[in-house]
Amino acid sequence: MAELGLNEHHQNEVVNYMRFARSKRGLRLKTVDSCFQDLKDSRLVEETFTIDEVSDILDGLQTVVHSEVESELINTAYTNVLLLRQIFSQAEKWYLKLQTDISELENRNLLEQVAEFEKAEFVSSNKKPNPEQVKPKLTPLHEGASDLLHKEIARLQEENEKLKSRLKTVEVQATSALDEKSKLERALRDLQIIQDQKVKLCSRPIRVLPFHRKKLMCILVLK
Repeated sequence: MAELGLNEHHQNEVVNYMRFARSKRGLRLKTVDSCFQDLKDSRLVEETFTIDEVSDILDGLQTVVHSEVESELINTAYTNVLLLRQIFSQAEKWYLKLQTDISELENRNLLEQVAEFEKAEFVSSNKKPNPEQVKPKLTPLHEGASDLLHKEIARLQEENEKLKSRLKTVEVQATSALDEKSKLERALRDLQIIQDQKVKLCSRPIRVLPFHRKKLMCILVLK
């Protein structure tokens, strides 16, 4: 049996999706076949056709088939997005971030493996879904792994709280340092102003009034 490298549960999920995709593909192919049959029934009623008539018939058929194929491709793309949304939503509930490699979608070896897997599951053995199989709810991890994940989440949350506390302490210290710097700058400016005032006072010439000058001279003579 071809394998995809997944565990049994996930491989069963892949099989369910492939069964859904095969059903949609079969319905769309029947629609395309009906386009040709409708053309035969409605337009191919004459024994001979001119070139213009044949061209007109083919153009009409091309338009119808193009519309059907485009509709199916768009619907397939939207369906894949919904499937990815389910997977990512489930992962986010467990605080997980999944990544995809778009380049792997065109890996020929992997595509051939999927083709072999489909052939083994649906073509060769002609398997049918088991109606008695109970589809489990989304349970991404078993009990042991779930406990480990919860412990890891708790540890990360505790570490995050410690980092927040340290950050708050650093912010307080930084704010205090800025306040102290501002005080020192103000004190330095005040000191500079005082020094400038003293320099101005010392540089002023000493003026002695005439009366005081005579008195001072008398005192000097007496001495």
